[in-house]
Amino acid sequence: MTDSKKSNNGPAFIEHNKKTYELPVYEPSIGPKVIDISKLYAQANVFTYDPGFTSTANCASSITYVDGDNGILLYRGYKIEDLVENADFLEVSYLLLNGKLPNNKEKKQFDASVTNHTMLHEQMSKFYTGFRRDAHPMAITCGVIGALSAFYHDSTDINDPLQRMIASRRLIAKMPTIAAMAYKYSTGQPFVYPRNDLDYASNFMHMCFSVPCEDYHVNELLSKAMHKIFILHADHEQNASTSTVRLAGSSGANPFACIAAGVACLWGPAHGGANEAALNMLEEIKTVDRIPEYVNKAKDPNDPFRLMGFGHRVYKSYDPRARIMQKTCHEVLDALKLKDEPLLQVAMELERIALEDQYFIDKKLYPNVDFYSGITLRALGFPKDMFTVLFAVARTVGWISQWNEMIEDPEQKIGRPRQLYTGDIDKEYVNIDNR
Repeated sequence: MTDSKKSNNGPAFIEHNKKTYELPVYEPSIGPKVIDISKLYAQANVFTYDPGFTSTANCASSITYVDGDNGILLYRGYKIEDLVENADFLEVSYLLLNGKLPNNKEKKQFDASVTNHTMLHEQMSKFYTGFRRDAHPMAITCGVIGALSAFYHDSTDINDPLQRMIASRRLIAKMPTIAAMAYKYSTGQPFVYPRNDLDYASNFMHMCFSVPCEDYHVNELLSKAMHKIFILHADHEQNASTSTVRLAGSSGANPFACIAAGVACLWGPAHGGANEAALNMLEEIKTVDRIPEYVNKAKDPNDPFRLMGFGHRVYKSYDPRARIMQKTCHEVLDALKLKDEPLLQVAMELERIALEDQYFIDKKLYPNVDFYSGITLRALGFPKDMFTVLFAVARTVGWISQWNEMIEDPEQKIGRPRQLYTGDIDKEYVNIDNR
């Protein structure tokens, strides 16, 4: 932590056992000040207790900033609304990786470096046939990504900046191919090779939905929608999967293993599976006239039913990604002539209620990005078990950017959280015959 980040307001103090300990306070570019407790254990022989790390900063980062109270999301200082409106996914990827937007020459070079690495080693196709046909695509994706380190030995030395760059671009390039092959395998259709003449999102959709027996032309509007979806999910500060990638990386693990760890964490229904849960909820409600019944169930503290896609661990106002996703959802449904989609009508009425009902207002339960993304992805043709895989495709660039930042941070060390031990002590071993 550099001196320029220290607060001008002076240190903080903690008193324990009649002793006072001075703790440095750091000033971020924006957001709450940070009290440095890293030396507290050595000085006072005490740990701090913070389940879920909700009040703990585990790193210094300049990549993404989330202001949950005011509904702000920044990538390297740029508002998410501006990036979605003006940039494509690879331009945003360059920004996250390098800290600045590319010029024309840099953009062309970066696009080419990604496009030329989209193919997988041919032997990797055999990995897919080792899975049951009904295997979840996330299980396949996690396994195949972990196996990349067995094929690309020239980019696993984390101390070599060139190898880190090669691994970063390989992962961004190959994730759509890995995901599309997982989808094709689940449908029993043949794998489709990537094409170098298509942009990132169009290439992904072509690999997913084309078949050898007929021509397939990617709808430009749908491709743009996919770019927007990828951008919205590219990074989101120190969430569970990103923290998992950083923790795995802190041990010196190779980048492919770290990203596989992130995919495994993302698979959790409380994280990457939230959009699937939101769509399941809308399908359960089915029609607008049944909404009051489910709203009442959601308000009932004794009813286990919850409105999925509402509220967020960080956002306590309207998720800025949700507004963009809502607009994108309408664009996709219009293009596909699905404007009368019943689930959209249910979603719109639920949103209206949530923004006007005092119960939801008091609890700050605003629609989040998952609320509309499930409808949009289904309209694009993806089954529900692919939703989290698409999330992983987008989030890979965020994971890689965070991983790179961690490797280059001289203050980072292997992650080692502490605990509040509540188990037994001083128990005597009893021979098995006497138990």
